[in-house]
Amino acid sequence: MDNAKIGLLTTLLLGLFILIGALLAFALKKKQKVVDFSIGLALGVMIMLSILDLLPEIIEHLGLKYIYIFIIGSIVGYVILKLLDKFIPDHDHNEEANLSKPELRENLIHIGVVTSLALVLHNIIEGMAVYGTILSDTKLGLAVTLGIGFHNIPLGMVIAATFYQSNENFWKTLSIISAVALSTFLGGLIMFFLNLSVINSILLGTLLSITLGMILFITFSELVPRIRESKDRKISYIGMTIGIMILLISSLL
Repeated sequence: MDNAKIGLLTTLLLGLFILIGALLAFALKKKQKVVDFSIGLALGVMIMLSILDLLPEIIEHLGLKYIYIFIIGSIVGYVILKLLDKFIPDHDHNEEANLSKPELRENLIHIGVVTSLALVLHNIIEGMAVYGTILSDTKLGLAVTLGIGFHNIPLGMVIAATFYQSNENFWKTLSIISAVALSTFLGGLIMFFLNLSVINSILLGTLLSITLGMILFITFSELVPRIRESKDRKISYIGMTIGIMILLISSLL
């Protein structure tokens, strides 16, 4: 099997880590605890993902010469989700304790949607990067895949937990998770059909900057307020700690 086919297969398998996280969320009982744990887990992952993965990659591809692209890209990513926020069902973190059941469901849908949007973009970029790495160094590409896969598991958990609690429909939720998981494969397909072995550094740095802006929005406008209003902060803090540890371990690998 040539490296191009291995690259495509790897990007497809990479999405399975998201499905693994989703299945863990389905298998566990006490769904509210799963949600609180998963959101804490996602917060820890996103913080460390930004520090250990995105920022170093952006600096490597753009450097100080193009720092303005990093600033503009981050603002664009943040603003995109901020604008999308206006078109997603109303929610209010600060009064969550007083929300009715339908309002709470809309709040959970909101978090799941914005997280999924950012994750899809991030996964497309990851798929393109992993495919290019496989073409240049198969062993390194597989190691990168393993590391990325670790931090996709908790993200799959938080999306599955929030969507499932909002609609209580296993197959509908699984369809959403599958679409998000396949976004990594889409990145590989883009590279394959364009016959690209590498991505222009400035383009990749720009896309990563936009992704970072989206993650900042999710972190400070979605996850932090939700943890602050959680009735069981302890389990959220445990999840956040585990998320941080997962990313530290994956970075070592």
